[in-house]
Amino acid sequence: MVICVTNSALCKEDFLTRITSICKAGPKFVILREKALNKSDYYNLAKQCLDICNSHGVKLVLHTHIDTALALEVTAIHLPLSIFRLHPQSLKNFTTVGTSVHSVKEAILAEQLGATYLIAGHIFPTQCKAGMTPRGIPFLKDILEISHIPVYPIGGIHTDNVQTIVETGAQDFCIMSELMTCKQAEKQIKIYNQIKRANIQTKKI
Repeated sequence: MVICVTNSALCKEDFLTRITSICKAGPKFVILREKALNKSDYYNLAKQCLDICNSHGVKLVLHTHIDTALALEVTAIHLPLSIFRLHPQSLKNFTTVGTSVHSVKEAILAEQLGATYLIAGHIFPTQCKAGMTPRGIPFLKDILEISHIPVYPIGGIHTDNVQTIVETGAQDFCIMSELMTCKQAEKQIKIYNQIKRANIQTKKI
C-alpha cells in the first residue's frame, strides 16, 4: 500500500483538501513531515490533519515532534535516527515508531533500538535530494534481507518505476512529491494499488 509523506511546500492546492483526498483513497498511513514548521504551527496543522485522518480511518504518523504527538494522543511517531537513538526510553507511549535509514548498519541499529518500521532511501533520483546519488534497488534488497521489521522504500518512486519496487518484495512504499503535486491524489493512489495487486496476481500464477 501507499504511504503518504507530506510536504506542504510542494502542494498545488489547499493542503488540508489534499490530505482529505489522499485519505479517501485509503493509504497505509500518512506521515506529517513538514520540517519547515515551528513547534506551534506544526501542532496546529497536526491537530487538523488528525481530525481528517480519524474521519477516514487512516493512521497519522507525526514526524520529529514527540511533545505534539503526546499532547494529541497520537501513538505513531517517525524520528530521524539521530534523534531516535537519543530518546529510546521516552517512546514507550508509542505503538508505532519509525525511522529513516541509509545503510545496513543503520537498519540494524534502528531495529536494536526498538523501531517498528524503517524507511529506506533514497532509491531513485529525486528533486528532493538533488545532486545526491540514489542508493538504488540493490541497497533496498540488502535492507529487506536483513530486516525483521517492515521496510518502506522512499525516493523518486512514481508510476513508471514502482513495478521495480514491488518486485523486490517491498509490501508498501512511500510517495511524497507525486502525491503533493499530481492533479488527483485519490486517483493516483488507486493506480499504485492496481500495480501492486497485478504483481501479486502474477506471482500466484
